[in-house]
Amino acid sequence: MSLRNGSVNHNRNLSIHFRYNAVVEQLDQERYSRQILFRPIGRSGQEKLALSRVAVVGCGALGSHQAAALVRAGVGELLIIDRDYVADLTAENAPQLLSDIDVLLDGTDNFETRYLLNDLSVQRGFPWIYGAAVGSYGVTMTIVPGGGPCLACVFPEPPAGMQPTCDTEGILSAAASAVASIQVAEALKLLVGDAGALHRKLISLDVWENRFQALDPGPPAEDCRVCRRREFAFLAGAGSRPVTLCGRNSVQIHEQKRSLDFAELEGKLSRHGLVRFNPFVMKFSVAPYEMTIFPDGRTIIKGTQDTAVARNLYARYIGI
Repeated sequence: MSLRNGSVNHNRNLSIHFRYNAVVEQLDQERYSRQILFRPIGRSGQEKLALSRVAVVGCGALGSHQAAALVRAGVGELLIIDRDYVADLTAENAPQLLSDIDVLLDGTDNFETRYLLNDLSVQRGFPWIYGAAVGSYGVTMTIVPGGGPCLACVFPEPPAGMQPTCDTEGILSAAASAVASIQVAEALKLLVGDAGALHRKLISLDVWENRFQALDPGPPAEDCRVCRRREFAFLAGAGSRPVTLCGRNSVQIHEQKRSLDFAELEGKLSRHGLVRFNPFVMKFSVAPYEMTIFPDGRTIIKGTQDTAVARNLYARYIGI
């Protein structure tokens, strides 16, 4: 989903022209007068924001805060990608969906997608801002290809063992908004051309325990598989395995590579449970599970966090 301040034109070149004119008019009306008074941004910086294209991947607790702040800051075009109903980001569609962006903000809840974002960032050369929040804790780091370590330098592998999730620990809006605010501030620095103001740290915070840290991640790892060896395994599809969804008691599976005929599938599934569908989505309930099925075969299975169980259900009811 793409939102533009001052324009609904879908042509990239035309939309820049129309958005620029709209923002000049808005500036005359002092819509962003207080932000323009902030010297590192100023009028010229505000006009740069109006011409920018920013992506937010994941629009839950983090992403919703990010999106609101970016629009209020006057970002010209905002692309929102979320797996539930807007658009699922995969190795196949990421290069197209994230083409021609200036910066990307991470609002996801899993490392598989973050490694995909990191691959594409390093390959294409655009900056992105990693972020995560659970309970009262949050963490963020800005990644600029060629200007410091990438995500794979700092986290060569996903964190091992059982990790807290918003399903088990919940999440405070204050923690999400704190992380998102730092991410948005970093994005604004990049968009107005003030890269020297970037914090260049791995920042962690706990708004309940009153802990705030800024750690130096060091230089890029000498043998990093991504930014040194340029091996983009997740962009090549190596990371497309079932994903447990934060806070949903659900697993997403995306293994079907051809379009589904919902009318045909209804005949198959109605013998086993309740089926409802429209051209965009099908709901299939077979106690104690509920399956949300999309035309491209992507399926969210609610009622389990066990990927083996989810795979079995997918194969039993959807596999063709």
